[in-house]
Amino acid sequence: MKKVLAIILGGGAGTRLYPLTKLRAKPAVPVAGKYRLIDIPVSNCINSEIFKIYVLTQFNSASLNRHIARTYNFSGFSEGFVEVLAAQQTPENPNWFQGTADAVRQYLWMLEEWDVDEYLILSGDHLYRMDYRQFIQRHRDTNADITLSVIPIDDRRASDFGLMKIDQAGRVIDFSEKPKGEALTKMQVDTTVLGLNKEQAQQQPYIASMGIYVFKREVLIKLLREKLERTDFGKEIIPDAAQDFNIQAYLFDDYWEDIGTIEAFYNANLALTQQPQPPFSFYDEEAPIYTRPRYLPPTKLLECHVTESIIGEGCILKNCRIQHSVLGVRSRIESGCTIEESLLMGADFYQPSVERQCSIEKNDIPVGIGTDTIIRRAIIDKNARIGHDVKIINKDNVQEADREGQGFYIRSGIVVVLKNAVIPDGTII
Repeated sequence: MKKVLAIILGGGAGTRLYPLTKLRAKPAVPVAGKYRLIDIPVSNCINSEIFKIYVLTQFNSASLNRHIARTYNFSGFSEGFVEVLAAQQTPENPNWFQGTADAVRQYLWMLEEWDVDEYLILSGDHLYRMDYRQFIQRHRDTNADITLSVIPIDDRRASDFGLMKIDQAGRVIDFSEKPKGEALTKMQVDTTVLGLNKEQAQQQPYIASMGIYVFKREVLIKLLREKLERTDFGKEIIPDAAQDFNIQAYLFDDYWEDIGTIEAFYNANLALTQQPQPPFSFYDEEAPIYTRPRYLPPTKLLECHVTESIIGEGCILKNCRIQHSVLGVRSRIESGCTIEESLLMGADFYQPSVERQCSIEKNDIPVGIGTDTIIRRAIIDKNARIGHDVKIINKDNVQEADREGQGFYIRSGIVVVLKNAVIPDGTII
């Protein structure tokens, strides 16, 4: 894999994940209590022995830069690196990235400097575990110009994705973006060609792109140089190339989730607490997910009732009830609280006990969740200060609301409390 260079696309402004992307790039959004989204593709690369990794980003990249600099540091004995390439203005191109392909095009001069055979292009906001070695081997074995990683899907979800058709050799011959009705039926394929058994192939007769591609070096350079008006891989570059180039499909038949919306992000996090077997597990010794080592103390639980939950390190929980929730690092939960079906991202720092005491005496609200508070079906972003006797329960069952001035939004019925927000004592949401 020394001849492979990975390029992780950091995504656009992350409007579908707003307000979690208000102060950070999409790949820097915390996940599973202690990780960030960017850790997933970077860890997959490291576990696949791909050590040359660029991350392309242009929005709110400060926290992403900081996380990558503190987490991924290969020794001086290898060529390995994980580097952020932010959008920049040059005399040739004074614009921001216009799309996924345009982002890669603007840094092509740097990518060409590496002596590699393939470019592996990944997305920064998916949750999955994949050995890219098998993917790249399939690309080499079929002598493909481009190989797309695809997932088999059923009728119910098919029209949400870009679908493709393949011939008997697995070569991609047609594309359709989110087809409906008759156009959808036409996109059915025999997925046994890619390795599914007869029964699975009948249940999942469509294949959808995962947004993961491997290009031959010279093919990527040619396509980006010749078609300057084409700015997106999935919608323009790859469908256009289907006529002239050998595009192959590689079947990935395992858990994969695009967590690009608040609802998908919330569901994917809470699914990690499922028993006996969550759909995605961070407990895999063969292929670990790496993140920044924080050297935090163990979590302290004082007379708590905790069921079906994940609790990050460095938390302090007092006499509270936690059910089907994920609590991030350094979470503080005071006595009498009930947390149900919620995702708390924790805090970036500890408040000294003297400062917390002063806060309480002055009626300032300390970082964490105050006494006798109820939180249900919510996402609480980092460093939020939630007062005493607060109820975050979406009592009117509102589906969508923007209350930035009051410190929260509602998306798909899920209350999202902003980073650094202050929710006063006695508030009912």
